[in-house]
Amino acid sequence: MKPAAPKPAEDRRVRRTRQALRSALVDLVLDKGFHAITVEEIAERADVARATFYAHYRDKEDLLVGVVRELAEDRDRLLPAIEQAQAQGFTGLPVLYIFQHAEQEKPVYQVILRGEGDGRALREFIEIICGRVERLFRERAAQLGVTPRVPFDVIARAWTGELIGVLTWWVESDTGYSAAEVTGYLRDLSVYGRVWASGLAPSDAPGALDIAP
Repeated sequence: MKPAAPKPAEDRRVRRTRQALRSALVDLVLDKGFHAITVEEIAERADVARATFYAHYRDKEDLLVGVVRELAEDRDRLLPAIEQAQAQGFTGLPVLYIFQHAEQEKPVYQVILRGEGDGRALREFIEIICGRVERLFRERAAQLGVTPRVPFDVIARAWTGELIGVLTWWVESDTGYSAAEVTGYLRDLSVYGRVWASGLAPSDAPGALDIAP
């Protein structure tokens, strides 16, 4: 016999409790640093009992990973952008979504991108993005009937690394670039390459020609 499904009111309480714990973690990490805070401080800031914390998370590292997964679960807003990008080509819409979301949730992104804790949350964040990127490139290539010149996993890792580097700089600094502007620059880098972006022609970069297949 299957256990009864949680009641809607219970679901709402669980969501509120987890959100309170995640918000408390982010605030405390930005104030004191991850290693300086305790589960007791997180529970107190969230206004819940210590036992309530352990009913939801094993430890503060598990809670930090939960913050990453909460971002990943926000896929309802991301999927339309991906589907539209697949239909129209390289629009940059999925990247724009990430930067707009980072703008709205800046403290959360700062905590994740700084590699707080043991780095597991950042690694999970990278793996989530990388997996989606590789899948998107594979689907796009299949749709167009093309064969990649570089393996998909290498493309996805390079693309993700570039995105994480720029995103980290963008959320930590006053760059002066809007989400739309930085997305446009990254899109141009992806489509035209670094030689073009630098204002050079292929003939100005003979080293690149030497290693071309």
